[in-house]
Amino acid sequence: MSNLVAKKYVKALMIGKSLEDIKSVSQVINNIASAYSSDKFNIIIDSIEVSKDDKISLINSFDENMSDEIKNLIKLLANNKRLDIIPDIADELKQNISKLDNSYDGVIYTNKPLDDSEVEKISNQFAKKFDIKLSLTQNICDYDGIKVDIDGLGVDINFSKERLKSQMIEHILKAV
Repeated sequence: MSNLVAKKYVKALMIGKSLEDIKSVSQVINNIASAYSSDKFNIIIDSIEVSKDDKISLINSFDENMSDEIKNLIKLLANNKRLDIIPDIADELKQNISKLDNSYDGVIYTNKPLDDSEVEKISNQFAKKFDIKLSLTQNICDYDGIKVDIDGLGVDINFSKERLKSQMIEHILKAV
């Protein structure tokens, strides 16, 4: 639900702006959204004992050169008791910038580290396939296979040993 609300705010923020202006707004919103990873900050924002004006002042203090537009957004969010959707707005802005810029970030999940040349090769192949600029990072985890997840495109390609094994068993059972 909050994601749908965030989309409306992002749509309003983007109207009539160039890509560079949108990127600068996104940078400020991302800076604010990073504060939401702190438990102390969340306690202050969620507290009914802290006044709305104090919350607005706290958020506005993150960037001395904050534009009036962003200050008005913060004030509007505070008035509507929606300060908690700022991280969703930051994510939505990032996705919209990726679409406009045609550049995406992705993650390769695997249980063994890949060479930089292999990561580059995978990145180039996907970039060519989807006609985008792509930056991939590795996430070493317990995934038994390889999985490529590209945010914003909705692409999730994976190959797992377990899935291959189950598909082979299913195929053999169908043949019998």
